[in-house]
Amino acid sequence: MKTTPTSLLRTALLVMLLPLAFALTTGCSGKTMRGEASWYGAKYHGRTTASGEVYNKNGLTAAHKDLPFQTRVRVKNMETGRTVVVRINDRFPGTRGRIIDLSEGSFRRIAPLERGVIPVELTVLD
Repeated sequence: MKTTPTSLLRTALLVMLLPLAFALTTGCSGKTMRGEASWYGAKYHGRTTASGEVYNKNGLTAAHKDLPFQTRVRVKNMETGRTVVVRINDRFPGTRGRIIDLSEGSFRRIAPLERGVIPVELTVLD
């Protein structure tokens, strides 16, 4: 088999992109992000989420812009240190600065609902 500059370039690209593809398909476990969290509740209770399951405002779930469905994420309230583990089952467009939209039940575990928006740190678990 003859080696050409084009085949060398293809091989080099494959070697460089393979680890990235692996990281994207494995959910980037351990990755952390900081931003703001908001919550959504009764208005959406019983409706179908982007993942196809029915939204339960009391469940420990959340909406994220691009994390894969079923990814588990630890959400830490940066003001109090309280944490909750949620499962991504919905999408939201992302508002400037907001990185996750928690179910009412999830938000309630780490802050009073009256707060509306809180600073958080997300850690992808799986």
